[in-house]
Amino acid sequence: MARTLTYAFLVAVLVFNVVPFLWMIFTSFKTDAEAYAIPPTWWPHNPTLYEGYGKVLMWTNFPRYFLNSVIVSLGAALLSTVVGALAGYGFSRFQFRGRTALIGVLLASQMLPGVLLVGPYFKMLARIGLYNTYTGLILAFTTLTLPFSAWMLKGFIDTVPHELDEAALIDGCGRFHAFLRVVFPLITPGMVATLIFAFLLAWGDLLWVLCLTSTDSMATVTLGLSRLVTQFRVIWPQLMAGSVIAAFPPVILYLLLQNYLVKGLTGGAVKE
Repeated sequence: MARTLTYAFLVAVLVFNVVPFLWMIFTSFKTDAEAYAIPPTWWPHNPTLYEGYGKVLMWTNFPRYFLNSVIVSLGAALLSTVVGALAGYGFSRFQFRGRTALIGVLLASQMLPGVLLVGPYFKMLARIGLYNTYTGLILAFTTLTLPFSAWMLKGFIDTVPHELDEAALIDGCGRFHAFLRVVFPLITPGMVATLIFAFLLAWGDLLWVLCLTSTDSMATVTLGLSRLVTQFRVIWPQLMAGSVIAAFPPVILYLLLQNYLVKGLTGGAVKE
């Protein structure tokens, strides 16, 4: 009986997670009339690429939104991972006054909702001339992901024996070279997991892009897709086609780096 309930629960979870994706893919091939048909159709009767994919790629600025998302998400992910690794190395290897309090502040900052921070960031970026720029968005997303990156990579660096650093220092390396040549290769899975986390956070954000940009040329895919929900109707085929295209980078990134991701998420939790 318990096994039957377990399987029933797992099937329900599977349906709950998979059906929306299938519905998104099928609707992206429907015509506008069929997308609004009552009762709704599951499988498209007259599959077409033009109504969804053709119009969203040719009639809107979606390719530019896609490029902006790649630049901003990749930039924020790389910067957050590199700075987070250096910060994690400092917290892991050095004892200094206020270290514990600083780590606590780092963790506490993750508990603040992003909506509370976007106002001050808007004022700050506008004051220094980075509002509505790639640099401003990358810096904003980096500050959002940096506390998690530093904390996660600190846990991973803790698993690397101190003796390896000391051996490198005895051989003539400085601290930075010891990190680069000895520690860095050993924490690659953790850095990949952090990179994917930061990329996904920046890729799926809407609020910060909405508040920190003002022109259509700086909009990202999430903002572009939200504009397909108009006051009078939702352009379902284009919205679903754009969503399918926008889902490709995270899916491909995950498939290519899933081995590193699993090692990174589990390896940092074990201290040898």
